Amino acid sequence: MAKIDWNKIRTKLWARKTRPYTVAGALFLLVLVWQIVVRLPGGGSQGGPRGAAVAVEIAPVERGGIRDIGTFSGTLIPKSYFTIVPKISGRVKALYADIGDRLTRGQLVAVLEDEEHQQQVIQAEADLGVAKANLEDARSAQELARREFERAKTLHGKGILSDAELEAAQAVFSTRDTRLKVAQAQLANQQAGLETARVRLSYTRIQAVWETGGDVRFVGERFVNPGAMLTPNTAIVSVIELQPITAVIHVTEKDYFRLRGDQPVVLTSGAFSDREFLGRVSRVAPLLKETSRQARVEVDVDNSDGALKPGMFVNARIEFANKTDATIVPTSALVNRGALQGLFLADIENRKAVFQPATVGIVEGDRAEIVEPARVAGYVVTLGHHLLENGTTLILPPDAAGASAPAAKAAPGDAR
Repeated sequence: MAKIDWNKIRTKLWARKTRPYTVAGALFLLVLVWQIVVRLPGGGSQGGPRGAAVAVEIAPVERGGIRDIGTFSGTLIPKSYFTIVPKISGRVKALYADIGDRLTRGQLVAVLEDEEHQQQVIQAEADLGVAKANLEDARSAQELARREFERAKTLHGKGILSDAELEAAQAVFSTRDTRLKVAQAQLANQQAGLETARVRLSYTRIQAVWETGGDVRFVGERFVNPGAMLTPNTAIVSVIELQPITAVIHVTEKDYFRLRGDQPVVLTSGAFSDREFLGRVSRVAPLLKETSRQARVEVDVDNSDGALKPGMFVNARIEFANKTDATIVPTSALVNRGALQGLFLADIENRKAVFQPATVGIVEGDRAEIVEPARVAGYVVTLGHHLLENGTTLILPPDAAGASAPAAKAAPGDAR
């Protein structure tokens, strides 16, 4: 007798009972989703209920100038910066520069104690005097030996002196000539020693020296006081150049390739809200940092009155493009319909909306350039276009009834 599988029988009976409820639930969900999609802005067919008029705001299409301006933030740094340090150790005897002081090229900044170095100069001068005296003595001895050697050669030629006597006179002359050369070398050595002593003495008088740039700098910081004991390379003061001053900004790759050297830049600062400063791009880094994906750009800014200071925060504007006769619409008029970007033209005479695909160029603030089509005229919808589709009836503002601008028409084939 075959065994009955009661579990399978119960499963089939349960499936037959629940199938109608499952189908009904699925249909309910489909209807619910369809209603949600239809009610979403842009969902289903574009616009509100078919045939219903839509209240909108409109604005005229303009022709005029528009600029492509990049805005960046940055920080001011000195055009040049260096610290003045001593080359020798010593105590600060006098300090002639303090924070904010104006410095000129070669100006004396500090003096170190110099008594020891003065004594070294005196000693070197004395040694030089001894070397000069030795040189004179060696020169006289060499001259006498030379004359004696010349006399010996003459007598030897007459047969009065023997070969041995001639060789002896020659040896004496060679010895005296060698001593003269040694004395000359010693004199040169002592002269070098004197110059070295004088140079080291000059190191006690510390000056502000630079090779390039303007002739005027300023003291940025002071690191020591008079009486301090210094070692070589101890910072005394820092020196900065403020004319021109440098603004450092960072740009992304979007704007990096639009920059060029000597490009005009306009800078503003929160400290001078009613003033603009003119500058030019001086350096553009040849790489973008991997961590920030930005490149460093340096801008030389005219600062003849010294108003700008290092460390200030600034905003920079760089003009990349400028068009004087462009078709301009408010950015609020731009819409997307599927893969198309465009705008809705308002046919005021027929009170209809006409969708016009458009290519956008420069965007400046709340204004946008329309590149294609080249000649768009009339009025565009700036508010309420999310409820529109091509041909939707418009409810226009009261002041639009007397608008004299010609109604904008879409080119054949442009309507969607």
